[in-house]
Amino acid sequence: MATFSKQILSGSTNGKGIAIANTATPGNTIHATGTSAAIYDEIWLYATNTSASAVVLTVEFGGVATTSDLIKVSIPSQSGLTLVCAGLILRGTGAAALTVTAFAATTNVIEIFGYVNRIA
Repeated sequence: MATFSKQILSGSTNGKGIAIANTATPGNTIHATGTSAAIYDEIWLYATNTSASAVVLTVEFGGVATTSDLIKVSIPSQSGLTLVCAGLILRGTGAAALTVTAFAATTNVIEIFGYVNRIA
């Protein structure tokens, strides 16, 4: 039987928001999975934008090799929390962890919040 445990994003300090300073790849680290291919991370991400204009956020979901690894979302100005990643699954390869990173068109105006449901 599978077990679920809620985890803080590994790029967060004590569950706080992660400021997105990078404006190009590689992005700021949001979360890294474990290395085991038998453990799945269900990732939930929300973003807020403190600037006066909408800002495009690019999430690099497990890699940057192809455009299928990228999630692009326009985060509205002065927004509350905008859902960016609704429970997408990512797991390690058995030999290495996979990492979720993010960058934005404007530095230090986007913050990422969220959590991981770890399924073993």
